Amino acid sequence: MTVPQEHSLSLRRFLRPFHRVLGHAQRRKWCPLYLRGLMSPLERKSLQPLAEYIAPGQYTQLHHFVTVSPWKEDELEAVLARQAQRLVGGSDAVLIVDDTAFPKQGDCSVGVARQYCGVLGKVANCQVLVSLTLAKNDIPVPLALRLFLPKEWTADPERCAAIGVPAEHRNFLTKKDLAVEEIDRVRRQGVKFKVVVADAGYGNSAEFRRALSARGLTWAVGVPSTQKVYSTQVQLLTDRRSKTGRLLVPIPDEQRKSVAQILHALPPYKWVSRTWRTGTKGPLRARFAVMRVRVADGGELHDGSHLPGEEVWVVGERRSSGERKYYLTNHPAKTTKIEIIRNLKARWSCEQLHQQLKEELGLDHFEGRSWRGLHHHALLCMMAMTYLQTLCLASGIVGLLTLPAARRQVSPVFYSTSITLSTRAPPLR
Repeated sequence: MTVPQEHSLSLRRFLRPFHRVLGHAQRRKWCPLYLRGLMSPLERKSLQPLAEYIAPGQYTQLHHFVTVSPWKEDELEAVLARQAQRLVGGSDAVLIVDDTAFPKQGDCSVGVARQYCGVLGKVANCQVLVSLTLAKNDIPVPLALRLFLPKEWTADPERCAAIGVPAEHRNFLTKKDLAVEEIDRVRRQGVKFKVVVADAGYGNSAEFRRALSARGLTWAVGVPSTQKVYSTQVQLLTDRRSKTGRLLVPIPDEQRKSVAQILHALPPYKWVSRTWRTGTKGPLRARFAVMRVRVADGGELHDGSHLPGEEVWVVGERRSSGERKYYLTNHPAKTTKIEIIRNLKARWSCEQLHQQLKEELGLDHFEGRSWRGLHHHALLCMMAMTYLQTLCLASGIVGLLTLPAARRQVSPVFYSTSITLSTRAPPLR
């Protein structure tokens, strides 16, 4: 099979800004080959089958390109950020924080440990990558995939050095810390968005929410049902004194309540049915209640409870299946309820993106053990997905990931871009 000339040229045009920072001529030759391999109909996209498909007999060269060759990762990520901004960025975009896990056997691959694996829904041996996704109108484009290193790795510098973890990444950071670092990076690179969205795995952290607020960002996050809040009328009692005349710590004049308690106490008419988008099986609807509260994440009291913090919206969701979900958001007080709900629900496109990165582009197929190899493979997968979204938008298709019909329309393009015009691969230098 031969690549249609128009699509071959489109890929070359897409890669021009990346080629400028890839540096060595051989890396510029291998990059489109690898992308075409990722976009091919191969079932397995680890290095061995990719090499057999795009450059038979030249596995060593392909392995060197991905796992050994030095790249300017920060500059390539900056180019990817500019491409994402051009496609879907702006004042109506959302930035989605999440993570994705790769189940693994053994303990030699970088970052592998027994930890929660979202794919399996339980604690298992896996790698976890923190992700950022920029989306608009349910069209997602990947921005970042950064490996989370558990404490058992960062506590062993020799183990990190042996697997090629850069010195600047050997200090332990939580997933929330990694997410904030990546948000800072993409903002420096010019990415614009209106709101940061995350699930309860991130939203349950007061430090994460405060970090976003400190940066002047609007956020909308999931929280557990036990998250404590106060009413907006809460007052602090500050004139209490001890027997010695010393002023005591101020205390709230009301008891904290969980978000589940405060929302379930609302009368039925406060729960309204809303449709936030149309899915493949029709409109997606649930019943929502929205109200203003003070989140209990201020200073800590002697009993371990917290003073009232920022005034925010609390959102409750009741699905027809009986499932209950809860959210907090610092949207301005005048924001409409439907806008808040739609922003909260924008996280769906990230889940679809992760699925397609794995199923279509082999994100989780990489079998190397090194830090560099894993991050190079992940960056190439993000470049391939961004290219496919570029093709879709240029063709007037409403996103590669949003409508099955749209994906069927783009599939001839998807697969025709997978075979290089020439299978003669460049020599290793």
